[in-house]
Amino acid sequence: MLSIAALQAVVTATPYDGEPSDAELDAIESEMPLILADVELLDAVIKTLDRPVSKLDERRIRRARHRVVAARRALTNRASAVRSGGAA
Repeated sequence: MLSIAALQAVVTATPYDGEPSDAELDAIESEMPLILADVELLDAVIKTLDRPVSKLDERRIRRARHRVVAARRALTNRASAVRSGGAA
């Protein structure tokens, strides 16, 4: 029977401290405009769940959707500019 004691050090060599790395924090920060736009859209939709949708609600949801699309487009353009080596 083989012992796995020699492999134990490799598995536990880098303990996970539960905190995000600097790279993960940078990724979250770069995606924050999209996250906030998604939250705004979700808020607009939640407001309409318990009552009929008014014209103002429709406009609020439409504007929030446009903000999500614009934030997603900006994030995608920034990511493709970085990958292609172009200046943003």
